[in-house]
Amino acid sequence: MKLLGILFITFALALVGTKIFEGNWNLLFSGNLGMAVFMILTGFAHFKFQKGMTLMIPKFIPAKMFWVYFTGLIEILAAIGLMIPSIRELTSILLIIFLILVFIANVYSSRKKVNLFKADYSGPGMAYLYKERIPMQIILIAWTWYFGIYLN
Repeated sequence: MKLLGILFITFALALVGTKIFEGNWNLLFSGNLGMAVFMILTGFAHFKFQKGMTLMIPKFIPAKMFWVYFTGLIEILAAIGLMIPSIRELTSILLIIFLILVFIANVYSSRKKVNLFKADYSGPGMAYLYKERIPMQIILIAWTWYFGIYLN
């Protein structure tokens, strides 16, 4: 949930900044910038916590490190795409699909009690999924739809 704080703070700062420098509240820019910063941070986390992230991937999927790096790169590219008006809507659609697909890894990792920071199985388990991850996933999908598709 700390990452959601970054999303909301970035949004609020951008909103105030656009009011000061442009003279109006630019919701479209601010909302997409908030999500872009969120996605960049989560994307870079794939490179910093790669060992823990590999534990989130079900055992039957080969080349786990490849998928960790690949999904991190997708998140960084999504952040860039959200800031380019001509591809924002397509990026948002693909990002929503991506968020739904990676949720499967979140369910798996919660069941296995993965702690991605320690790269072990000492995580909070299903409590994290129900109390934090599901609400966060709903917010991220709704946010992406609203700022990337609806307002666009």
